[in-house]
Amino acid sequence: MSQRTFSIIKPDAVRKGHSGAILAEIEKAGFRLVAIKKLSISKAQAEGFYYVHKERSFFGSLTDFMSSGPIFVMVLEKDNAIADLRKLMGATNPANAEEGTICKKFAGSIEENAIHGSDAEDTARFEIGYFFAGYELV
Repeated sequence: MSQRTFSIIKPDAVRKGHSGAILAEIEKAGFRLVAIKKLSISKAQAEGFYYVHKERSFFGSLTDFMSSGPIFVMVLEKDNAIADLRKLMGATNPANAEEGTICKKFAGSIEENAIHGSDAEDTARFEIGYFFAGYELV
């Protein structure tokens, strides 16, 4: 059954010109691009998006980083989309990521790790709704 997930190409990857290559990896893996937009978010918007981490030590640096430059937000669809995207992304820390994964190819560090992907169905629903209105999801 087809499933939707949410992903962000993060500011480091956009800054380094990796957006097209990351999108190509995603499409090559069989994902359908339901919606995509390039935008810049404020620190407050980043804090709202990452509110689940507000008590964590990295929250401030994460929200500073995510509001530091343009990002691509997107909705992806395929069978088993959430798990398949997580596998394609690889470990958050590129030093631990498997060869061929997006983090291994494009991430510079555990902080600047190129891509975000939803980790569960309820997270995906929240994240999609945070950035996309229903009429944008065609």
